[in-house]
Amino acid sequence: MMRTYLILLGLLSLCGLCFSSECNAEFQENEDFPGTDIQHLYSPDAEHCQHLCTQHPSCQFFTFIRSDWTRDNRHFYCYLKSTPSGVPNKRAPLLGVTSGFSLKPCNPVPQPCLSKVYQNVDFFGADYQTLFTADYESCQRACTQDPSCQFFTFVNDVFTSDYMRYKCHLKFSWTIPRPPLVEGKASVVSGFSHKTQMGLNFDTACQGKLFHNTAIPGNSLQALPASSAEHCQMLCSAHPSCTFFVFIRESFTCNLKSNVNEMVTVAKAGVTSGLPERFCQLNNSWIKEALEDVDFRGSDIGFELMDDAETCQRKCSEDANCQFYTYVNELFHNPNKWRRCYFKRVITMPAPPKVAKLANVVSGFTLKNCQSALHTLTAV
Repeated sequence: MMRTYLILLGLLSLCGLCFSSECNAEFQENEDFPGTDIQHLYSPDAEHCQHLCTQHPSCQFFTFIRSDWTRDNRHFYCYLKSTPSGVPNKRAPLLGVTSGFSLKPCNPVPQPCLSKVYQNVDFFGADYQTLFTADYESCQRACTQDPSCQFFTFVNDVFTSDYMRYKCHLKFSWTIPRPPLVEGKASVVSGFSHKTQMGLNFDTACQGKLFHNTAIPGNSLQALPASSAEHCQMLCSAHPSCTFFVFIRESFTCNLKSNVNEMVTVAKAGVTSGLPERFCQLNNSWIKEALEDVDFRGSDIGFELMDDAETCQRKCSEDANCQFYTYVNELFHNPNKWRRCYFKRVITMPAPPKVAKLANVVSGFTLKNCQSALHTLTAV
């Protein structure tokens, strides 16, 4: 009887944390879903905001503040929202906003095609390279053909500062799943979906270079959680400014480093350093490894009760929304969490850190995920 109760409890929690099973892709113009915010991000339009909500682990619906909003300066805000019931507590008419629902029940594609361009809109920040191009189409081509580029801003020929004209800013955001926190914890098992996409696919295979029991001091670029040295190497390979990395196993910390002039190594036990690989396919066998006594904390979509970690990993791999998981076995100190398989994910679509109005610029996204647009692009 108790086991039946726990199974029902797990299923109810999964439904409550996830979403309604009904697919609703419609936008509600000039209608607000007030309150119940879980996070706010930036989007250039309601469609992009809807995709962010879809990829966020717990977002069920959203309200987007458009460029014609007049009450304050909060243009391009994307408010991600959630309730225990999965539907808004309230709806209210409000000019300048668009609301809608997550596409999780609609079998969404892993990486949406974002083919629109936005006149007089700046995707501020996240620059890693600038060049000069004749027009925004050329800038978008450069972004699409660069594996690191996820979005761009182009400065046109009538921009106020003449020395900035024709400048194409290539910009980066993460497309690799990154657990928000990785830590050691007894009696749990974590891992990745076998279908997790780790960067672009290349025809040429490569192994990569690791330096065991070796540190590289200084030159810090960014510190991220990582499950292994191989995961850290994948993160470094994806970041356009990373020239080498240091993985600390004790804290599961991946320190990305940047110095194009020199790399000084020192011996240090328990630390693995290495080099990134570009334009080749790293060995991804580590993705299939189950990590004993390792917890991927946060980013839960929900949980189900399962008999073992192998089943948990298989179910995560079968679920298009699941990128990684944590399974709690029956040696865990809290019996209420035994046999729980937590499905998890993070946002991996192109996501500008800020979107703002700016005259005489054009912004847009890579067309890597747009097959028809990409075919046209390469034919030009």
